[in-house]
Amino acid sequence: MENIGRAGDSESLPILHVRTDEPTSPRLSPVSSSVLSSSVCPRRRLTEFSASPSTPDLGNTFLPDVEPSGSKPVSPRLVRSKTLPGRTTSGTTNIPGLEGVSVDPNKIESLRKWILGIAIVTFDLELGPTLACVFPQLRLYDFEAENIAFSSFPDSPQFREGCSIHSFRIRVRPSPLSSRSSVLSDRPELRDGFMYGYSYFSQRKDLTSRRGYSQWSIVILSQHPFVALFSSVIASLGPLYHAHGEAILEVASHNIASWPTPVPGTTVELGFVGSVMHAELPRNVDEQQLSNTAHLHSQNDQNWHVLVCAPPVHPPPLHLFQASFTHLWSIWECLVLCEPILIFGSSPAVTSQAVWWLRDLFRPIPWAGDFRPYFTIHDKELNSLVNDKPPKPGLLLGVTNPFFSKSCSHWPHVLSLGKESGKGSVTFTAQVVGPPPGWTTKRHKRYISKDPQILQQMQDALGKHPEKLQETSLTLGRHLSSRTAAMLVPLNRYINTLIPSPTEKASRLRPFNNAHFFALLRTHGSPLPFKSSTKQRLFYERWLRTPAFGLWLARQEEIVGDVLMSRASSSLP
Repeated sequence: MENIGRAGDSESLPILHVRTDEPTSPRLSPVSSSVLSSSVCPRRRLTEFSASPSTPDLGNTFLPDVEPSGSKPVSPRLVRSKTLPGRTTSGTTNIPGLEGVSVDPNKIESLRKWILGIAIVTFDLELGPTLACVFPQLRLYDFEAENIAFSSFPDSPQFREGCSIHSFRIRVRPSPLSSRSSVLSDRPELRDGFMYGYSYFSQRKDLTSRRGYSQWSIVILSQHPFVALFSSVIASLGPLYHAHGEAILEVASHNIASWPTPVPGTTVELGFVGSVMHAELPRNVDEQQLSNTAHLHSQNDQNWHVLVCAPPVHPPPLHLFQASFTHLWSIWECLVLCEPILIFGSSPAVTSQAVWWLRDLFRPIPWAGDFRPYFTIHDKELNSLVNDKPPKPGLLLGVTNPFFSKSCSHWPHVLSLGKESGKGSVTFTAQVVGPPPGWTTKRHKRYISKDPQILQQMQDALGKHPEKLQETSLTLGRHLSSRTAAMLVPLNRYINTLIPSPTEKASRLRPFNNAHFFALLRTHGSPLPFKSSTKQRLFYERWLRTPAFGLWLARQEEIVGDVLMSRASSSLP
């Protein structure tokens, strides 16, 4: 993900204290934005937060000293009502579309094979980030609209003037008191239960604003995790929206509606506002898309090839891990062992790129946990994902707010992105708050040896050969992905022994037996460079207990079952 703010503009904006009865800003085009600091009675402070575009003054978030009579005990968690005045989350709403613009139902059906709509998020003086428009019009639950709005804005200071691109993933589910059919009647099924957002955030000087700046985001909402494709699309769409306003939404929607139906495993030609992309779709979301040159294109190119599910490559991912590059083998092990990892960064652009890059290393294993490229304190799942309990297996949480460094202090692994202080600056905004850049683990001890050649290449690229950062980042990604494939070699070898022979009348794999697997492992070993045979066994013992193993085995049973059924059908007279 890109952070396109001006260099050196990392200073946060001053907070204006305004009256809540003053008129709010216009809601449908790039508009002025101000920051509200709520006036409340003195109460016990919960924690400290820094001002940001999406959370004007969270330092005024408190817990009451005395519980109201007859109320339930107040738990020690964030009081959302102080940051979201006047909002409710139990109902549904039709977010406004473009006034006076109607779309043919057939066009909407074609468009929604790729995206749900294009959203505009503006800043409301009383409510903070507000979902002002979705085109074509889309019915959402209130909590979905709220999550989209806050996830579209940075949760930490970025720059005085500039723009940045990031992505997010939010869960969509019906309220217990609402009818699911009434909400989903105008949108396609979200198969994994999540909505993906690809956001272009802009902050620019605006003399008509009390604060002197306007803030808005334009967001592509989709049911597909096509991060490379939609990051490219939103990078083109954002500047056009700034120049032409809402009219470009209709143009962009008609372009996308003209795209051919996405068919897994194919390459399709997609025209978009004067450019042409050749988009290569994977056979499934767990297939890894690797290429040396496929999506190393300039956004100014008129024709380029995009691997739609590949992680972003600009800026070079190795930039993100400057303080932890020597620990990347330990990070890879924690990843494939479904260990929860808190990923702290200076901006949503940084965290979302890192989370997508790590998620890609897990392929072709089916993803067994949850991953959030950018997660805010306003997300409806805050209390279920961030609490005093041990974090859920396989959870990757990309955050920027210092609230998480305290509330997630019991997490076993923390990856803080950026470069160690005192060793120079980095290309993205310097981190001011939160854990210092680097890798911190409370319990993991590495099983597998590092690759000295890859390690030396990283040291050179981060030192005397910065021109090789992009090339080295690609080499690193391919190397760690190859380790994921190598990890599966002993398992695939054993699965082959469970396939019934052609003479057997069976329609599924024989049961997986741990003892038999480890006997085969002792005989043939693993391509991975384990430190010892004991480390090898301990590693696979742990992996067989992860939720990823169950999903991987189910996938193998499905593949073999289809082959056996086809074999049985072909043998019939």
